[in-house]
Amino acid sequence: MPYALVRPVEGVMCMINYYKTVNGRIEKINAREDGCWVNVVEPNTDEINELIEQYKVEPEFIRSSMDEEETSHIEKEEGHTFIIVDVPYVGKAGENIIYSTMPVGIIITEKEIITISIKDNPVICEFSDGAVKNVHTSLHTHFVLHILLRMATRYLQYLKQIDKHSSFLESRLRRSMKNKELIQLLDIEKSLVYFQTSLKANQTTLQKILRGKYIKMYDEDQDLLEDVLIEVTQAIEMSNIHMSILSGTMDAFASLISNNLNIVMKVLTSITIMLSIPTMIFSFFGMNIGSGGTLPFSNNIIFPLILSFVTAGIAGLILYKKNMF
Repeated sequence: MPYALVRPVEGVMCMINYYKTVNGRIEKINAREDGCWVNVVEPNTDEINELIEQYKVEPEFIRSSMDEEETSHIEKEEGHTFIIVDVPYVGKAGENIIYSTMPVGIIITEKEIITISIKDNPVICEFSDGAVKNVHTSLHTHFVLHILLRMATRYLQYLKQIDKHSSFLESRLRRSMKNKELIQLLDIEKSLVYFQTSLKANQTTLQKILRGKYIKMYDEDQDLLEDVLIEVTQAIEMSNIHMSILSGTMDAFASLISNNLNIVMKVLTSITIMLSIPTMIFSFFGMNIGSGGTLPFSNNIIFPLILSFVTAGIAGLILYKKNMF
């Protein structure tokens, strides 16, 4: 039955690529072979149908791999083991850098490993570019665990970048309170929320793999999986620490902004009080200056002016002693 979830894209190059370990290095090959790795990125309808017909991949596995909201999990059906993991990536929204996560589906069949993703991501690209050495595509568990290890390492790398970026924004905010820096800190806080959620889901999936129910584990694979779990746990702790620090920083800057506003309002109120005194004095004398005035010194136009300066000065001195300036 043809798969019709995705519309065909006209004129788009085939996004199904084949790789195999040759002399300790992953290299691209022209066609499917036993023990190869099949990398699928942003497949169209024809390519999805090919996966279903030739590789007997469950359509539900493909749907889950292409769902941006899918959380990490593992399941096994008809001899195929399906793993969804959330991998981190960096994007841009205008001038701001956005850190987020995306799902990558890993399907382990009897003869090959298939990865499905909605777009290119740095973790899979490290393998397809041959940057990762001494990883064998024919050893399915070994290859999958190395993908998971690179995923955990990438989280730690991005968390360090987030820490440096947030420290830079904090130093700028200390010198000048601007909305731009505050918005960027809010974006970082959102990124940390995505990282926390994805890392915890990945940790749960790794713990299920560790039990050996879904994937056959060997001694060296057990050690490698424990290393992955340690890296993921460390990334979770780092994200929690950065989140706590950033939340405290945001609260502190919010208090500073509110305090600065109160200071401005206090100064403006003091100035308003000082300016209202001359207004009151001249309102009393305005109708009484000249002949027939009933107020003292009403015939002296200089007197209200001197009185205004004196009373305004006294009021200013009192407000100054009250720390209103």
